[in-house]
Amino acid sequence: MKKFIKNIFTFFLLLFVAGIIFITWANYSMKTDTEDFMSYQTAAVPETKTGLLLGTSRTLDNGQPNGYFNNRIEATWELYKSGRIQYIIASGDNSRKDYNEPEDMKQALIGKGIPEGHIFMDFAGFRTLDSIVRAKEIFGQHKIIVISQKFHNERAVFLARQNGIDAFGFNAADVNKYAGFKTNVREYLAKSKAYLDLLLGVEPKFGGEKVLIP
Repeated sequence: MKKFIKNIFTFFLLLFVAGIIFITWANYSMKTDTEDFMSYQTAAVPETKTGLLLGTSRTLDNGQPNGYFNNRIEATWELYKSGRIQYIIASGDNSRKDYNEPEDMKQALIGKGIPEGHIFMDFAGFRTLDSIVRAKEIFGQHKIIVISQKFHNERAVFLARQNGIDAFGFNAADVNKYAGFKTNVREYLAKSKAYLDLLLGVEPKFGGEKVLIP
């Protein structure tokens, strides 16, 4: 019995160690593979027809403004007014009646002065993978500028390029380290999940009719 318990313990210990190694490797690999394809500087962003704005909630659970949301809107406005992008896909979660990331992003962008006709909403961007693949399969974009914070862009640009999309990430300003601690820890695991999705051939949850961007 003792030998059996020892073998079980050894098995789970090895499984745990293997998991840690995989998570570390996935994060390191994703960072190094994408470091040449993203920037904080508008001037470094190649002129591209369409920007893909990745969704997040407009407010935090406590009702306070979400810094990630506001900084992504500001970054998108910078790209648009500089002429680096002409159109925007606002892609996010709309899984509940009282929660609509794409609509919130659209209204914020209109408030900054971007014409409504230059904003397209993707209501099925439940995950980063969904947003990326749908930009190609539903919206017909094979070259995009991904707009989010750097930690998120690393994963998004990696997934895009693995799916045959010529992607460049424009990094929105981050939030302070304390406010973003949980998000960064979550992202560490999300990068590993992104690798597993690729290995397992995971596809977006929803398809849909094609959307023409002029």
